[in-house]
Amino acid sequence: MRFAALLLSVAALFGAVPALAQTPTPTPIVIGQSYVLPSEVMGQPREINVWLPPGHSEDGRRYPVLYVLDGGQAQDFHHISGLGQLGTVNGSTRDVIVVGVASVDRRNELALRSSNPEIVATYPTQGDSARFRRFLADEVIPFVEATFPTDDTTVLMGESLAGLFVVETALKTPALFDTYVAISPSLWWDDGALAGEASALLAAHPPGPRTLFLSIADEGGEMQTAMDALVDALRSSAPADLTWAYDPRPTESHATIYHGAALDAFRRVFPAPTQP
Repeated sequence: MRFAALLLSVAALFGAVPALAQTPTPTPIVIGQSYVLPSEVMGQPREINVWLPPGHSEDGRRYPVLYVLDGGQAQDFHHISGLGQLGTVNGSTRDVIVVGVASVDRRNELALRSSNPEIVATYPTQGDSARFRRFLADEVIPFVEATFPTDDTTVLMGESLAGLFVVETALKTPALFDTYVAISPSLWWDDGALAGEASALLAAHPPGPRTLFLSIADEGGEMQTAMDALVDALRSSAPADLTWAYDPRPTESHATIYHGAALDAFRRVFPAPTQP
């Protein structure tokens, strides 16, 4: 009898193993919404990703918008929208809508046209940043403002070549956004030509309060030289209603600077509301 009971126990134990080994059915984690936006300017549909604060449809509030360049799902959208989610969870920043604008050909879309023969030969499609700026102004921003509960505050953020685009936009079409965040911008492009034009471009700025935040890693070389030229131009030629800050980060590299600098930018640009 004892032997039979032992056999039944062993059989029951082994019979339970397949049930224990079954993999639970996964549930997708949804982070934001992705749109395929038709674009006459770009000549093809483009990926736009949006993160909305929890409860956005319930309280009637309207929110500032952060536009993130290189904002595709396989680019910087997730880690930057995560900063928006973090600020909501711990109350360290205002609630904000994060819009990621994906790039396809970065040197075409984010870089101004270069006259450097080496750059032209290496990147034959380069230099159509003006068209990408029209895409933002004429198609992306109107879509976002017509679809989501936005207020009148807009911020543009980017790193590396996207940072170059941010600086170019801030200098050449300053009224397009309220605040610009450029992290380790590739100001070396075209032998630092944009930084060299900065004083004249700043002198031509239309009136209106705007903000520019700059940061750079331990880049050295042409990157730092061009950034120094831009900072000198800001010191000498920035209009009185332009608020700007320069925050070098010598302990970071080009590969590591973005997330931490973006977190600090969130806290500066979207400070938590003061309690009454």
